[in-house]
Amino acid sequence: MDIFDYMREQNKEKESPLASRLRPSALEEIVGQQHIIGKDKLLYRAIKADKLSSILFYGPPGTGKTTMAKVIACTTQAEFCQINATSAGKKDMEEVIAAAKNNQVMYGKKTILFIDEIHRFNKGQQDYLLPFVEDGTVILIGATTENPYFEVNGALLSRSVIFELKPLAKEDIKTLLLRAVEDEKKGMGAYGACIEEDALEFLSDVSNGDARAALNALELGVLTTDRSEDGKIHITLEAAQECIQKRVVKYDKDGDNHYDTVSAFIKSMRGSDPDAAVYYLARMLYAGEDIKFIARRIMICAAEDVGNADPQALVVAVAAAQAVERLGMPEARIPLAQAVTYIASAPKSNAACLAVAKASAVVEETRTAPIPVHLQDSHYKSAGKLGHGIGYLYAHDYPGHYVKQQYLPDGLTGEKFYEPTDNGYEAKISSYLRSLES
Repeated sequence: MDIFDYMREQNKEKESPLASRLRPSALEEIVGQQHIIGKDKLLYRAIKADKLSSILFYGPPGTGKTTMAKVIACTTQAEFCQINATSAGKKDMEEVIAAAKNNQVMYGKKTILFIDEIHRFNKGQQDYLLPFVEDGTVILIGATTENPYFEVNGALLSRSVIFELKPLAKEDIKTLLLRAVEDEKKGMGAYGACIEEDALEFLSDVSNGDARAALNALELGVLTTDRSEDGKIHITLEAAQECIQKRVVKYDKDGDNHYDTVSAFIKSMRGSDPDAAVYYLARMLYAGEDIKFIARRIMICAAEDVGNADPQALVVAVAAAQAVERLGMPEARIPLAQAVTYIASAPKSNAACLAVAKASAVVEETRTAPIPVHLQDSHYKSAGKLGHGIGYLYAHDYPGHYVKQQYLPDGLTGEKFYEPTDNGYEAKISSYLRSLES
């Protein structure tokens, strides 16, 4: 490292964001995540003993994945290398592997490779690492906000221990904010700032467990707030609200939070809880979810989970979807809410869904059965010569507009696909069908 590199590193340390400067360098300084970093836990013991195997840190932004890696870098005797999957390519990995092999052969020294955002690597890039993780050339530490079981190569998963990080508790965020205000070396202590209790309460709550979001807001407040007559910078509730104007929502349209929220949304409608369903609707709308996507999920739920127990549910859902296309936001949230609460409050039946699933299985598993001759089309020329339609009984010519005849193909007669429940309107359907059989 020459003098210019040294100066760049020094300036980077001073000018980096507060959240980066405040990162701990020792295990004892880490706030939160005691379920994996507590003194009796595996990760704590492994770091202390400098006996790490390959690991994956998985959790939402701002929960300490990179912090954990930095602590390992400060405590290990192994060579520590860091790359970011959003910008690194195969050439970068080749250089790291070459250096790791050299360290191993020349000095008998291990190499820890930390890959941030590892889910950004494609399958080929992840496959490249496999043999070097397998033979111990590198000890892999990966960090990801996405579910590793979906985004990380199965072979890498089998060679790694997965640690899931949780959103920080409100009290943990408070601890970090107070540390940031008071720390003169790495924090904002040199500015002579103080944070009022209601501002502290607000930031620790509104950040939703994301330490980075809370610290960024605090730093912005300190840097942009004038000093009071007492010479101090007072971070008031008003200042805090200005610095983080919208609650941090854990929601990535392509990630776990998206799928988890949609899952909770559907299950709440299916489970007849309109309050929970409309809450998850509001949460998705707040995070900027595509309203057409939401409308599609509502239509599916209306058909799949309400079905004929209340046939009007699908009508309401389709009408809401059309309204959404014509209105746009913010008005679209109203017909969406109407449809969501209607479907959540409606009687439930998945009988129609089960019927088509059962019928589809029969179609897939059995030979295509000929359609009964009397049901075949008789309207085209020469159909009569083939006997098509002969013997068909026109239902409206009979009392009650019903006459018993075979509709299923030979070999499937008597098969039951649709078995209506006794819920809502479907009870009437069930009663009617039973009356036909008597």
